[in-house]
Amino acid sequence: MATISKKKSFSLKVLSRNPEDYRRETKLDIHKAPQNPETYLHPFTLGREYQRALNATKLERVFAKPFLCGLDGHRDTIQALAKFPTRLAHVLSAASDGEVRLWDLSTKKCVSSVAAHDGLVHSLCAHRSGQFFLSTGQDANIKFWSCSEEGRIGSEPVRTILNKNVYQGIDHHEKEDIFVTCGQSLDVWAGDRSQPYQSYKWGLDSMHYVKFNRIETHLIAVAADDRSVMLYDTRGGSGVQKLVMRMKTNSLCWNPMQAYMFTAACDDFNLYTYDIRNLRIASNKYEDHIGAVMDVDYAPTGKEFVTAGYDRCIRIFNVADGHSRDVYTTKRMQRVNHILWSMDNKYILSGSDEMNVRLWKARASEKLGVIKPREKTAFNTMETLKKTFKDHPEIKRIARHRHLPKLIYTQKKQIREQKDAQKKKESNRRFHSKPGTVPFVADRTKQVVDIKE
Repeated sequence: MATISKKKSFSLKVLSRNPEDYRRETKLDIHKAPQNPETYLHPFTLGREYQRALNATKLERVFAKPFLCGLDGHRDTIQALAKFPTRLAHVLSAASDGEVRLWDLSTKKCVSSVAAHDGLVHSLCAHRSGQFFLSTGQDANIKFWSCSEEGRIGSEPVRTILNKNVYQGIDHHEKEDIFVTCGQSLDVWAGDRSQPYQSYKWGLDSMHYVKFNRIETHLIAVAADDRSVMLYDTRGGSGVQKLVMRMKTNSLCWNPMQAYMFTAACDDFNLYTYDIRNLRIASNKYEDHIGAVMDVDYAPTGKEFVTAGYDRCIRIFNVADGHSRDVYTTKRMQRVNHILWSMDNKYILSGSDEMNVRLWKARASEKLGVIKPREKTAFNTMETLKKTFKDHPEIKRIARHRHLPKLIYTQKKQIREQKDAQKKKESNRRFHSKPGTVPFVADRTKQVVDIKE
C-alpha cells in the first residue's frame, strides 16, 4: 500500500531592529534597553515603586549631614548678618566688639575685616549697587563702607553720619538710593543728605527692626518694643496700619514672591504669617520652637523660610505647613541670634552667642558640587516617588524622625501636653456653658490684641 507524505509549511516571525538604535559607539556608552510601557506587562509596578520610595527615604536620612563648616574668627557675640543682593558668594557678619567681617562662601574664608564701630554693631545692610554696605552701632553713627568685587573692605568709611540717638536697625531700598533707620523714630534718608528727609513716630516706645518690601518697595515694616508691628508708606506722611500683639516681635521678613505677605518671629515661641490686607487673623501659625524666635529669613523662592531660636536650634519651615520640615543643631551651638538664607538657595548661615558663624546646607541630604545628568534624573525620580508615597505610615515615620537633644525633646513634649490640656479645658468650659457664652477663638487670632489705622 502506497503512503502519501504531506509537507507542512511554517512561517517564522523575526524581530528586526536597526542596529544603530541600540548599538554602542564605544565600550563606555550605556546599553539602550527597549521597554514596553504597557501596564498589563508590569503587574508589580506599585510594589516596586513603594520599595524604591522606602529606600530613597532611608538613604535621605543616612546622608542627612547639613553642617558644612564653622566660620571662625570673631572674638565676641555675633550681632548681625547681611547678604548682597547682587552677589552670591559674599556675606557680612558683625560682632559685639564692633568688628565687621566679609566671608567668601566659595572658599569658606574671611576675605577682609574692619573695626567698624566703638562698641557693638546693631545692624548691617548692603547698598543696592553692591559696591557699599551700611552699618549702625552703639556709637550712634551710620557708616558707609566700600566693598570691591574681590571682597576688600576699605580701611576708612566712605561716609559717616553722626546722630544724637542710637539706631537699632537699618535697611536699604531695592531700586533707589534711599535707606531707612529705626530707633526712637523711623527715619528715611536719601542720597548724600546728612539729615533724614522724613521721620515717623507712632507711640512712645522705640523700634528695633525695620525691613523694606522687596516688591512694593515703598512699603516698610517695623517691629517696636511695645509689642507692635507697624506698616509705613514712604509716599505718605504717617503710618498705614499698626498691629498690636500679645508678645513682642523680635524680627520679621517679607515674602520675596508675595508682596502682601510677611512673617513675624515672636517671643511666644511661634511665628505668624500675615496678609497686610487683613491683619485681624494670621494666615498661618508656625510652631515647634521651645524658646523665643530671634530671627527669620525667607528663601529666594518664597516657598520656605528659616528661623533662629533662643532654644539653640535652627528650623526650616515650608510656607504652607505649620510645623518645621527640618531642625539643625549642634552640641556646642548656643543661643542663635541671627539667620540668613543665601541668594543661590543652597546655604543657610547662622550667628550665635559663642562667636561662630556656621554654614549649613539648605537641604540636609543634597549632594554638593557637579551633578551628572544621570544623577540628576535619578534624584528627581526619587523625589517624585517620595512625594507619591509620603503618606504611607512607614515612609512618613522615617521621613519625620530627627535626633534632638534631650532638653529640646522633653520641653517640646511638655509644651504639647500644656496645649492639649488648655484645649481640653476650653472645650469642657464651652460644653458646660450656655450656647454662645464661651465662643470659639482660633489660635491664629488669639495673639492679635488690636489693629490701629
